[in-house]
Amino acid sequence: MSHDIINPATLHDPTGFGYSHVARTPGGLVFIAGQYASDPQGNVTSDDFAEQVDRSLANLGTALAAADLGYADVVQLRTHIVDHDTDKLAVLSTRIERIWGTRPPTQTLTGVAALALPGMLFEVDAIAVASRP
Repeated sequence: MSHDIINPATLHDPTGFGYSHVARTPGGLVFIAGQYASDPQGNVTSDDFAEQVDRSLANLGTALAAADLGYADVVQLRTHIVDHDTDKLAVLSTRIERIWGTRPPTQTLTGVAALALPGMLFEVDAIAVASRP
């Protein structure tokens, strides 16, 4: 089965890190790679956790839009939080509710010691379903 790879020009070029941002299958499944608080050059944009969550979710929206999808098409999130605690969970929960309201997608949250790049505190990847393959 062949699939399309999409790397939006407004996100950093991920190929130097060995991945692509979006993979869209002919059956309508869309896989979004881990999005973090990156600028167009791939640099972490802030050392503030809440700002990183906001930027990561905005980058997720950009990746979804590149596949002609939106947040409502997301069926699963996987979130990764460095040094996870209840305060960080509260920040994430607020942002999830702001975007998805009372119908959030499924989510698995993993607390981790570190992520791929220095300064990263949060990362989110997603699976979405396109209504038209």
